[in-house]
Amino acid sequence: MKRIIFYAIVSIFSLNFACAQSLPEVTLDQAWKDKIQGLAPDKATFPAKKKKVLVFSLHTGFDHWVRPHTEEMIKILGEKSGAFSVTGSKDISLMELKNLKKFDVLVLNNTNSKPDHRNLFWDKLKESGADSAVVMKQALKLEANLRKFVKKGGGLLILHGGNTMLNNSWDFSRLMGGSFDYHPPQQTIQVRLEDPNHPLVQAFPADGFNHVDEPYFYKNAYSELDFKPLLYFNNAEIKSQRKGQELTEGKTYVAWIRTEGKGKVMYASPSHNAQSFENPNLLRFFLDGLQYVAGDVECDESPIKK
Repeated sequence: MKRIIFYAIVSIFSLNFACAQSLPEVTLDQAWKDKIQGLAPDKATFPAKKKKVLVFSLHTGFDHWVRPHTEEMIKILGEKSGAFSVTGSKDISLMELKNLKKFDVLVLNNTNSKPDHRNLFWDKLKESGADSAVVMKQALKLEANLRKFVKKGGGLLILHGGNTMLNNSWDFSRLMGGSFDYHPPQQTIQVRLEDPNHPLVQAFPADGFNHVDEPYFYKNAYSELDFKPLLYFNNAEIKSQRKGQELTEGKTYVAWIRTEGKGKVMYASPSHNAQSFENPNLLRFFLDGLQYVAGDVECDESPIKK
């Protein structure tokens, strides 16, 4: 009996390992920075004046080990191309509107919140021990600041888990184009181009690219499809989907863009691992995305609303 139990455990472990191709953590050292520096584009794709970028990397929930790598990658893209000066921070005071206005672009770098409230601002402000009603009022004000920043012309780039930052807010969901629902284990995904002729996907081959990542599924405003899709995967190709919610046809979008007032928004999921940044095509895609939200790119932004 013990032997049967042992082999059952081994079988379950083997199955999970086969589906979840978790990549090892990468040391953020000078050698890695030099590698990304060598792979990054030499110049910006689209003509532009230098803009200011804030990479906001505060988290209170799940800690993506790739956050410091992502911040460093954005800094390298900005510096090497000459298109951006980049500041990285976890300081929540920068979400005050007077401080946000100092930047042209805000990048939400895996700003994961705790599962209970799914509100990064609440999580952080509550650490002060202040009254819950006061904390929520402050948190809602910071969220309003973020939306106002974009509506008045700021750019917003959300990377991977950054979409959980205010995951229960419909206003934030509509700003982003959708909220995080869940993801199956990491696996090899064939990422495809929605429109190979769109200027923001010219970094990739027409048939897309193979990529190891968490395949994200979405909820809330995602169903409204109020965005222009850039990348997607075929649902039928995704293993270990949530039981009872398996999607066997259709597609789920991996990256998209949308406008909000005078501002521009882009969401991109494929960046759970630092190994992703060793793909020069993906680096070009991120740089082009930064230029898009900064207002440097004229392109089709028409949403595919149902």
